[in-house]
Parts: sequence; structure tokens; C-alpha cells
Amino acid sequence: MSKRALIVGATGIVGQNLTNRLVAEGWTTYGLVRRVESLPGSVIPVAADTLDPSALREALAGILPTHVFFTTWTRRATEKENRVVNSVMLRNVFEALPKPERLVHGSLVTGLKHYLGPFEAYAAGAPPQTPFRETMPRLDLENFYYDQEDVLFGAAAKHGFAWTVHRPHTVIGHAIGNLMNMGTTLAVYASLCRETGLPFVFPGSPTQWSGLTDVTDARQLASQIFWAATSPAGRNEAFNVVNGDVFRWNWLWPEIAGWFGIKAAPYLDHVTSLEHMLAGKGADWAEIAKKHGLKEERLDQLASPWHTDADLSRPVECLTDMSKSRRLGFTDYRYTPNSFFDLFERLRAERYIP
Repeated sequence: MSKRALIVGATGIVGQNLTNRLVAEGWTTYGLVRRVESLPGSVIPVAADTLDPSALREALAGILPTHVFFTTWTRRATEKENRVVNSVMLRNVFEALPKPERLVHGSLVTGLKHYLGPFEAYAAGAPPQTPFRETMPRLDLENFYYDQEDVLFGAAAKHGFAWTVHRPHTVIGHAIGNLMNMGTTLAVYASLCRETGLPFVFPGSPTQWSGLTDVTDARQLASQIFWAATSPAGRNEAFNVVNGDVFRWNWLWPEIAGWFGIKAAPYLDHVTSLEHMLAGKGADWAEIAKKHGLKEERLDQLASPWHTDADLSRPVECLTDMSKSRRLGFTDYRYTPNSFFDLFERLRAERYIP
């Protein structure tokens, strides 16, 4: 059977890399997004808003995917609102498909907030003991990830397809205009420091500075999603997914500084908000962009410092166990410094940073 993928959120940091992988594997790939202009020519565009059921049904008429990959989300002011809107998005997609009974597999990307709680109660209270394992129970907190999982499980049971849930840590990869993009945010921050003399201060907590942690290369996540969607061992499972190595920011921060030809500032032993440090730097970035002929003059289209602050200011250790998928046959690995450096090189080559 020929494989036909519907990727919901195909232009995001996860969706782009998954799209590249599936196209390279010879899949017929549909990209469901609100704006199709940035989709590559190898992807069949499907323009629709997942919150508009009638428009979604019209856009998906005649499309019969074997696999659905849900790689997007939308942010609201409260987790109660997040629960409603993000579960509705997922439900609408399954209800709009003309023949959902033909689905073979459905994949959902969530993340470590499964273990840490939503942004409004992020890492609050007593978090689970690390490393995070898929066998840990849900937290007794509102969390839209749980609602999305329940929608996926219900659709799979109703229509008879297999499912997987993928829980990455901070995703490092290429996407412009993404809501949560630490890699590009740090590239912009380092570039500003080099061009303006701003000190390259680590903005996070002492725990994050000195403790062990991990991240997820978007290409590693795409590989695991692909493996799970095509391997019998990956059916009906939730999987953590990280690069496979661990590091401390007090080691990686100077490495990142060195890549940009600057020195890391001494750590200040407390959280220093990156969002605060970059506030008001839009004019500086616009000037840098004009000087170097960069593609994007708007700082807020490249950097998401609020999300980087949320990740790096956590007062708890964040370490992820990947034994489950390894035991079942997924053995891919990414070297974390290269996750950042490969991204920096691409951003420079495509003239998003000087």
C-alpha cells in the first residue's frame, strides 16, 4: 500500500523536519496549514484552519491519508482554554476526514509538560523524580496534552487505527516564526551580543546551569515518529524522545559563545530573564539586519525568549529516559552540540543571522 501522510502543522519546527523525512522516504505528503506559502514544492498544500470544521471538511474532501501526524498546537491565556481549543483542533481533523476508517496510524507530538505541568503551573510543587519515564502517571493538573491524548485514543478505537504519542524535550531545529524555538532564539541573542557588545549571560536558574539535562533535535524526533509509524513495535505506545546524550549548560554555553566568536559572560548565579534582556532590542536587530542584508528585520519573528526563559529558568532537574523505544528497536542518536551548530550554520547560510 502506498503511504499517504497528512501532516497537521507542516511548517512548524516539528512538522518541517517530519515533512522532509517523509518526502525523502517517497511518501505522498499533504501539508495542512493555514498559510501554504512556505510549504516546499514537494508537499501537496492543504489550506485550512483546524478550528473551522466546515472549511476543514471542504479542504480535506477527497484526501485519503493512511497516516495522520499532528505536530501543532495553539496557545491561549489559561490552561482551561488550552484544553478546549487544542483538543477541538485534533478532534476536528479526525471528524473532517472523508474516510477515517482507512487510517493506519495516527501520531501526536506533545512534550515534557506531560511530566512538568502546564505553563501556568510549570515545574511547580513536587515534580516527578528524574529521569522522566513513560510509565509515570498523569499529574493531577489541567493539561491539554492529556485531553489531546484522549481524543487520539478515542479516534483510534472508533476507526481502528494504531497510534503513538511522542514526548520530546526542548526541540532544536529550523523554523521561522515558531512560538517555541530555543535554538534560533539563542542564535539571535548571541548575534546581538556580538554586534552590540551585550554580554552573553546565561539567563537560567542555578539548577539548569549546573545540572544534567537533554534536548531533542527535530531530526531525531522526525526519525522516531517515522520509525513508530512504520514499525509493528511502535504501535499504541507513548515514547519519550531526546538526542541520547546529556550535558550541562555550564559546558555548552561557552561552546555556543565560541561558535559566534564571543566569550560567555560569567554566570550570575540567578535567573536573568532573556525576555527582559531582549525587550527594546527590536531596533538594534533591524539595524543589524539592514547592515548584513538579512532576510528578517523583525526580532519577534525569530526569537521566542519567553519560551527559552520557561525552559532555562526551571528550578528542577529535567532528564529524560528513552529506554522504552530503544528496547523496541529505535536506536538513532544525535550529538547535542551539532543540533545547535547545524541550525546556526543553516540560519547563517539562509541569511537569518549575520
